[in-house]
Amino acid sequence: MTACSPTAALALRDITCTFPARGAGRGSYTAVQDATLTVADGEFVALVGPTGCGKSTLLNVAAGLLQPSSGSLRVFGEPLSGINTRAGYMFQTDALMPWRNALANVTAGLEFHGTPRAEAVPQARKWLGRVGLAGFEDRYPHQLSGGMRKRTSLAQTLALDPDIILMDEPFSALDVQTRQLMENEVLALWAEKKKAVLFITHDLDEAIAMSDRVVVLSAGPAARPIGAFPVDLPRPRDVAEIRVRPHFIELHERIWSVLREEVLKGYAQHRRAA
Repeated sequence: MTACSPTAALALRDITCTFPARGAGRGSYTAVQDATLTVADGEFVALVGPTGCGKSTLLNVAAGLLQPSSGSLRVFGEPLSGINTRAGYMFQTDALMPWRNALANVTAGLEFHGTPRAEAVPQARKWLGRVGLAGFEDRYPHQLSGGMRKRTSLAQTLALDPDIILMDEPFSALDVQTRQLMENEVLALWAEKKKAVLFITHDLDEAIAMSDRVVVLSAGPAARPIGAFPVDLPRPRDVAEIRVRPHFIELHERIWSVLREEVLKGYAQHRRAA
């Protein structure tokens, strides 16, 4: 796959992750094997593949939350040891603390990173305003809609001003309209500072609409990148409008021709396992 550049924001080289299989005496399971993937500084990369193919495994390696069995990871040219402190992680389910209101949830990360509270509070207010939640600072997570909780999580991540943003299917639980609003919000905020983004999604339309490059993972076990497709659609983009353009449809067909076979393999494996 893509050669690892020493100046890439993320450079995963020959990553293998093997885990003990469930059940006594069942040996081991290799989720990903010899996976090489780079994300350039300022590049938005979407990672797609069948269910259970190791997408989140690679994201956790990039975050420093998972030590690979073999292979190497460099962050802006430096070997990663421990947690990737240059990355912000937006999870599939929001990580909001129910006993804290929206403002306190956003300030929590800033204060954890050593920002004095006198500075953290105005920064948190600014970011809540930028994601459209000005006036909702005192609301608790149970008082916010799903989309508003996602916006709070986004503010929580971006307030830390990370050099790399890792996103694990962050909009999968939202309705279509809210999802498109959030996708456009992320693209608008990303365009301002052009952070490196590694974005996991099951939705090929979403991957193409948002990214500079779509990387396809093979079906597991021992998944690996098998295709990388540049997305040469103009920016700025509206994720709903861009999907009706002829070139978007052409890109979708090209990527789906590779992804479809892996999805069918993954489905067949899950049926056999069941």
